Amino acid sequence: MAARRHGKRPPKVLRMSVELPLWRALTGYRILTLVYTLCLVALSYRHYDHPLGAAAYMGVLTVWMVLTWRCTTSAERCTRQFLVADLGFAIGGILLTLVVDSHARIMDGGPTLPSIWTAGAVLGFAIKGGWRWAAVASAIVAVANLVERQELARDTIHNVVLVWVASVGLGYVVEVARSSERTLARALQIEAATRERERLARDIHDSVLQVLAMVQRRGAEIGGEATELGRMAGEQEVALRTLVAGGLVSPPGIRFGGAASAVPHPAGEGGREGTLAPAGAASASAGEPCDVRALLAPYAGAGVTFSEPGAPVALPAAAAAELAAAVSAALDNVRVHAGAEAHAWILVEDEPHAVIVTVRDDGPGIPEGRLADAEREGRLGVALSIRGRLRDLGGSAEWVSVPGQGTEVELTVPKGGAPGGGKRGKAGA
Repeated sequence: MAARRHGKRPPKVLRMSVELPLWRALTGYRILTLVYTLCLVALSYRHYDHPLGAAAYMGVLTVWMVLTWRCTTSAERCTRQFLVADLGFAIGGILLTLVVDSHARIMDGGPTLPSIWTAGAVLGFAIKGGWRWAAVASAIVAVANLVERQELARDTIHNVVLVWVASVGLGYVVEVARSSERTLARALQIEAATRERERLARDIHDSVLQVLAMVQRRGAEIGGEATELGRMAGEQEVALRTLVAGGLVSPPGIRFGGAASAVPHPAGEGGREGTLAPAGAASASAGEPCDVRALLAPYAGAGVTFSEPGAPVALPAAAAAELAAAVSAALDNVRVHAGAEAHAWILVEDEPHAVIVTVRDDGPGIPEGRLADAEREGRLGVALSIRGRLRDLGGSAEWVSVPGQGTEVELTVPKGGAPGGGKRGKAGA
């Protein structure tokens, strides 16, 4: 809808098919071999016993080609009925050679009326039905050629074997290509489903899981009846984390929240609970530019120092929102693992090919192997809310942590959706 409002046409969807070039090649082959056969019959016109019969057959074959040339341009147009009729024209021409040509020319190895055009009919069977169809069609042509020649001549056997091998080989290749295409399509579907599951898991982590964790923590602090409520929230958090980690998330179309959701964010301003996550990108279209600074500035506070360039740092609104959500998850990790007294720094850098946001803290650092253990336990803050988001944007998220000296997270998002741009060396923690 947005593209229509701005007068832009939606991009075309390109459908890839390994068969399309083969059908085009077959169409070209049939046309070229028809021209060759017409020239061959014209040059030998006076040598036929019944030249008018040869001319009549070539005329009918030409009309057939004019009426049906589009039938070999795609698998949908090339029906079984057409293939049978096309092969019938080839077989009829081979047998008609016995009537219109002289016995001497036939025994000398003279060409049949359809000549090499016959191979096009057999190749159509190969492309449409695979090597089994090609083998049957080749066998029928072989019988017709042997009947026309009336003996097992070397050149006839040579031509028959050549057509049979070529058509069966092409049919086998087509079957393998189709199988590979189906496998690729299935792999792309699985990848798309996996990305959708990760997206939903990130939304769940950024909203439901965070709220459950906050309820559990505050329930334990308040005591009394709230303790039981906190215990139940903790159980539900564990169950939901297990569900999300196993990939059993709700189907597409059910949103639990996201980077632009107005849910209480545990990290909050300056590390305090109860503030709202930035929603600056919620009203912008996904493709419109958005200033990253405006989305990250609300995180600044007593416990968070925010440093930004003097000029706007533009990214598409959707990419900027995902980057802000990743920063929010990184700050939440600082609050949870470094403690409420830890200080965090957010640095925004506008590089020529990428936007880089660094989140650094002065906490105790991350023990070696802790990130991998957290992912196995179903803790999705790093695996999905940070690393997964950046991967979907074509960027990267890298950690540098020294025990006792804090942790630095560098988030890189390429401009224009070009992956791999804008990386730089790491600074010390």
